[in-house]
Amino acid sequence: MADAKVIPFDDDRSRAGAQRPSRRRGAARRKNDPAAVREVTAVPDKQDGEAQVERAEPQPSRQEAAGPVTAAGAVPQPREGGGGLERRIAGGLAFLRRRLTGDYEVDDFGYDEELTDQVLMSLVRPLYEKYFRVEVKGIENIPSEGGALIVSNHSGTLPLDGLMMQVAVHDNHPEGRHLRLLAADLVFMLPVVNELARKAGHTLACAEDAERLLERGELVGVMPEGFKGIGKPFSDRYKLQRFGRGGFVSTALRAGTPIIPCSIVGAEEIYPMIGNAKTLARVLGFPYFPITPTFPWLGPLGALPLPTKWTIQFGEPIPTDGYPPEAAEDPMLMFNLTDQVREQIQHTLYKLLVQRRSVFF
Repeated sequence: MADAKVIPFDDDRSRAGAQRPSRRRGAARRKNDPAAVREVTAVPDKQDGEAQVERAEPQPSRQEAAGPVTAAGAVPQPREGGGGLERRIAGGLAFLRRRLTGDYEVDDFGYDEELTDQVLMSLVRPLYEKYFRVEVKGIENIPSEGGALIVSNHSGTLPLDGLMMQVAVHDNHPEGRHLRLLAADLVFMLPVVNELARKAGHTLACAEDAERLLERGELVGVMPEGFKGIGKPFSDRYKLQRFGRGGFVSTALRAGTPIIPCSIVGAEEIYPMIGNAKTLARVLGFPYFPITPTFPWLGPLGALPLPTKWTIQFGEPIPTDGYPPEAAEDPMLMFNLTDQVREQIQHTLYKLLVQRRSVFF
């Protein structure tokens, strides 16, 4: 596989319709209620002294004036938002019209925010909410505005952890922020995957692109373990691999943005990798070819991930804006900050592992 110019983040180059409003339920007054017919007692007439009786016209009760009473004794109220389905259909048709006419925006990285929010996120969200049942902690550590670099462990044989982290930030952050992931060059060599990754906001893990995104005030996600992380054997689960030479720290220092460590538990067990067909991997141009208890033995069925329970925790930010500009070239500082981030992620992983009850619950 051809190498691409990337910063050494790793050494491998790398939300139903509107609800019916609650009705007020009270005992509706019956039509033969005494209050509905008012009788006036006999009053002597001043002229002939004959008693006259006045009978008042029946007055409709308040509920009868309002309308027909249902069998349950409640007066039907007009639905609020009864056109929710119609609005969704209209919105969907408007979306299709914009796509067909080209009336939508894409930034210079190829990121399509509308498509990501309305389509791509909707496709991944059931996996996030129902299958992996992701629990998110520490979302308050992600700033409401401005750039920040989120650094996470990487695992799972297939890079589903990046997608789950992207949904976690967008769906749980008060500002609904979007996470722009830095991906390996292999992602952008695969047909279809390349286009989807660009539309979802991913970009090549190179220093120039990462720095431009951070300076724009974007949230950028990076997984420095790279292929060493997602391709490690099951026996090494939750043991962080080397973080390269600290290129992500240098990028954060140049942009003056905080580094936010992120620890993900649950991804390691979705595809327990018990072997690696290296020869087949070289033929296909892959960094590894996984062998799991179900793949390739069960064919396509073996490619289904196990429904593990995930936890994603965002740690306290490590500020970088207090360093001078030349600090980005200081190898000792980069080594120390890289080690600090790595140790914080590893410590949180062990803490989460002790706290969890089961791999699947």
